[in-house]
Amino acid sequence: MLYYLSLLSGWFGPLNVFQYVTFRTVGAALTSFLFSLWIGPRVIEALHRLKLGQPLRRREEVHKLADLHESKKGTPTMGGVLILFSLTLACVLWARPTNPFLWLALGSTLALGTLGFCDDYAKVRKKSSGGLSGRKKLLVQGGVAAGVAGVLMLNPQTREAAMKLQIPFIREEFFLMHLPVWAAIVFFVFIIVGSSNAVNLTDGLDGLASGCILTVALVLGIFAYLSSHAKLASYLFLPRVAGGEELVIFCAALFGAALGFLWFNCHPAKVFMGDTGSLALGGAVAVVAICINQEMLLAIIGGVFVMEAVSVILQVLSFKLTGRRIFAMSPIHHHFELRGWSETAVVTRFWILSAVFALAGLASLKLR
Repeated sequence: MLYYLSLLSGWFGPLNVFQYVTFRTVGAALTSFLFSLWIGPRVIEALHRLKLGQPLRRREEVHKLADLHESKKGTPTMGGVLILFSLTLACVLWARPTNPFLWLALGSTLALGTLGFCDDYAKVRKKSSGGLSGRKKLLVQGGVAAGVAGVLMLNPQTREAAMKLQIPFIREEFFLMHLPVWAAIVFFVFIIVGSSNAVNLTDGLDGLASGCILTVALVLGIFAYLSSHAKLASYLFLPRVAGGEELVIFCAALFGAALGFLWFNCHPAKVFMGDTGSLALGGAVAVVAICINQEMLLAIIGGVFVMEAVSVILQVLSFKLTGRRIFAMSPIHHHFELRGWSETAVVTRFWILSAVFALAGLASLKLR
């Protein structure tokens, strides 16, 4: 919206600054961050008033972990609405409203956030850690992801860009055009659903998911900017994504919103994001990665999320096949808790790992 102020630069020269991506990126990050800080206490108060506390898993399910998390009882959930409000406001204010990538990313994020909200509400209503069934959630996630893939494939402006695939540390581009359309759509659905659930699994400790998403959003924003710039993309052997600059605004808004939420979500958390936030955040970074042809990069910079998801898969497979568990508990952050690490130690060390994975992803810009 504010972009259109640049059209008045002939009347007042300084308004020309609103056309620059760099200026609007900073504006989006600051807007979402400051709005989060301002509205956060009001949202938390409202969640308390509505008695939307996070139901904890029963002692029979988690045993010793129930004692470690006893103090979290009554902490309000659905705090992800704070992220979604801040993200949407910043995008509407600072992004160009005609960009299809922006609305695809924002629309899918809000859709997955709505699914998460319904799941959180079901948990609160049942006073149980079990909300919507896994089958229902996967069905809706798959539907949203298929919708995103369909839009990318049907829109001539986005199809050519989406059908490219780049593998980190390799110069050559690979083309999904050689695959049947249905196979490309299945690939996109796998990325979005997998990322959404991976972030959801990571959201188990105060500040863990919201802190790790910061580095992912930052790196994706950098790649989106470089990919949208013809000369820089050519120099760095990145796929050129015309219109990708508005995804920089989206990533900046996502960064600011997550940072503002972390202000209230750090230990001891005053609010949990719940599935409202985690499903939305995972889907958001996946859609951005697909739009800029960096699906494989997402697996690197989102290494913490991959670790969490893989730990659950390995735990389930091991128990079903051998009757034994690999970890004390999965996702893996609970394993370290039960091995004696404090919650803050687990979160801080996972943040460090997230930063290392982000640096590895940035290194791929030149190591190819």
